[in-house]
Amino acid sequence: MGKIGKDLDAAMKNDPAAVSKWEVFWTYGGFKALYRHRFAHWFYTHGCKGLAQWISARTRRKTGVDIHPAADIAGGVFIDHGVGVVIGETTRIGTNVVIYQGVTLGGTGKQTGKRHPTIEDNVMISAGAKVLGAITVGHDSKIGAGSVVLKDVPPHSTVVGVPGRVVKLQGERVEDLNQQRLPDPVREEIEKLRARIEELERVVGKPEPDDEKDQ
Repeated sequence: MGKIGKDLDAAMKNDPAAVSKWEVFWTYGGFKALYRHRFAHWFYTHGCKGLAQWISARTRRKTGVDIHPAADIAGGVFIDHGVGVVIGETTRIGTNVVIYQGVTLGGTGKQTGKRHPTIEDNVMISAGAKVLGAITVGHDSKIGAGSVVLKDVPPHSTVVGVPGRVVKLQGERVEDLNQQRLPDPVREEIEKLRARIEELERVVGKPEPDDEKDQ
């Protein structure tokens, strides 16, 4: 099965609203962007860079998805909705990767060479996340919505926040691609501080209202 067939299968697998492959093929903007990228990438790697850039530019206008024709994307990738997705020139994406709207896989400056992320297999990148620089997101990881990831992510990790940091969800992996089951590190820190304050109050004794007035 070719990459396009794997992309269709990925859409059917990851989108509960997908009715049929025909529907995905004709109506899904994210799939259309990948479909056209396959041709643009072929032309780019075979010396027809001008034509590849033209295909990429037309794809951006039609779908709202901006994929550089040099980006190396394996089969079996699903871009859900897709509007606002940006994938940079030296990006590499493995198989069974799910990318939601507003995601940027970009660079951090004007350096040359490999300057965009490598996304390994079985990764989910939630809406609005930014993964920047020549970093690697390890396989079977999940990036929370709105996160900004600037450092390598180990495999089987969940990353949330700005800047993004690796967190755990109740000490166990999140098995399904569910954006609502990601932990909230800010809330967790507040809960830890609250528990610590309560512990200190028990140790030193909470002041009585009359004592507070005398002070």
